Amino acid sequence: MSEDGVNDQSFAHAAANAWGIIGGTGLDQLDGLRVEREELMDTPYGATSAPLVYGHLGSTPMVFLARHGTEHHIAPHRINYRANIWALAQRVKKVVAVAAVGGIRAEFAPREVIIPDQIIDYTYGREHTFFDAEELKHIDFTAPYAQSVRQALMAAASGANARVYAYGCYGATQGPRLETTAEINRMERDGCDLVGMTGMPEAALARELELAYGCCAVVVNEAAGRGPDVITMDDIGAHLAAGMSVVRRVLAALSPANCSDL
Repeated sequence: MSEDGVNDQSFAHAAANAWGIIGGTGLDQLDGLRVEREELMDTPYGATSAPLVYGHLGSTPMVFLARHGTEHHIAPHRINYRANIWALAQRVKKVVAVAAVGGIRAEFAPREVIIPDQIIDYTYGREHTFFDAEELKHIDFTAPYAQSVRQALMAAASGANARVYAYGCYGATQGPRLETTAEINRMERDGCDLVGMTGMPEAALARELELAYGCCAVVVNEAAGRGPDVITMDDIGAHLAAGMSVVRRVLAALSPANCSDL
C-alpha cells in the first residue's frame, strides 16, 4: 500500500504499458500531462526526489518523476538516484530520462536534441550501485542505453516532425558548477560529445534493475571554450525553453507500441 492509501497492485496494473519519464532541468513538470494521481512511495533507499505523477500525455500513459524535485531544489550530486530508479522500476518497464546538457561537438549547438548512445562517467561520491552490501552483481554496460528505447524515441521524433541526433557520447560530471575549458578539452579527447551532470549513476542503476532506459538530451549551451562568450544563465534559459518544446513534442508522440518488445 502506498502512503496515499492506494493499492500498489492497482498502480502496477495501470502503469503496465506506461512510459516512465524522468524530468530534468527545464522539465520539473510535464506540460500537457492529464494528471490522474500521485504516489509517495517508500523505498529501501529513502525518499524519491518527488512523488510519482500518473497520467496520460495524449493517449499514452506516463509516470513522471521530477529528478531535481518539484521546485528544482536538489543539486545533481545530492539526488537520491537509487530511490528514484527503484521506485520507477516498481511501476514501469521503460524510461526516458530528459537532460539539459552542454554541447562539445560543434554540430551539437544550443537547442539541438540528442539521443545519446554512449556515456563516460566522471562523477564521484555518489551511490553507484544497488549491490554494495551482501549481494554482488556485474552488469554488461557495453551499450548503456537500451536500443529499444532509443528506437522508440527516434520513431516518435519522426512522427512529431522533430529533428534529433541519434548518436552522441554523454560525459557525466559532478557539478553543480560548470566545467573549465581544460576539462572540456580533456572530455573531447576522451570522446565526449555532450556534458551533463545527471546521466550517472542513473543509467547504470536502471540497468542493474533491468529497466529499459534511454536519454533525450537538450543542448542548452556551448561547453566551456566552445563558444565565443561567457556562459550565462539567461542564455541557458532561452535555449532550454526552445529545446524543451521539441522534447515535449517527442514525448507526446511516444506510444506503448513504440516499445512493444520490452
